[in-house]
Amino acid sequence: MAVVSDQATSICSHCDRAIPSTNLDLHFAHCSRNLEKCKICEDMVPRKFAEEHFLSTHAPVACSLCSETMEREILAVHRGENCPKRIVTCEYCEFPLPAIDLFEHQEVCGNRTELCHLCSRYIRLRERDVHESRCNGIISNVAESSRNTHTAERDRGPPIRQPQEFSKKRLLFTIAITGIAVLLGSLLFQRKV
Repeated sequence: MAVVSDQATSICSHCDRAIPSTNLDLHFAHCSRNLEKCKICEDMVPRKFAEEHFLSTHAPVACSLCSETMEREILAVHRGENCPKRIVTCEYCEFPLPAIDLFEHQEVCGNRTELCHLCSRYIRLRERDVHESRCNGIISNVAESSRNTHTAERDRGPPIRQPQEFSKKRLLFTIAITGIAVLLGSLLFQRKV
């Protein structure tokens, strides 16, 4: 059960709070002697902690990454979204780097190519998503590269190397040459020591 007070209130001229009229003089004496209104947030803070309140809440701070000075309230947003030296990752290689370098890095990184395993063509990384949505696995004569090259080698994909059969003579010759190289190397090494 709430107690409803019919007691009259007055506004303290120092802290702008409603105070029972009977206590106003005592409150005002205590309030004006011990409390101070912050000029920035208008909160009432103890006088002895006014400077500490300003320094911990409102004083400009420098970003530890880029040294830009700003209000404390926006520092977290700055570090997470706006700081040019915040660490971001490349969308193509997921390499972490400062945001200021991201555009230049992605210009180069996005031009690298990867083999599409469906159509056996090399596709630029920046074009990969569009290619994957359109690729049906059929090798066509039209290249999707921004350079629009139409060479037969590109359409065929990478050349497949056939395993070569080594004759016994060729193998023995390779072993002999390797043995001679090791022998000469060890003789030269012994002379230097």
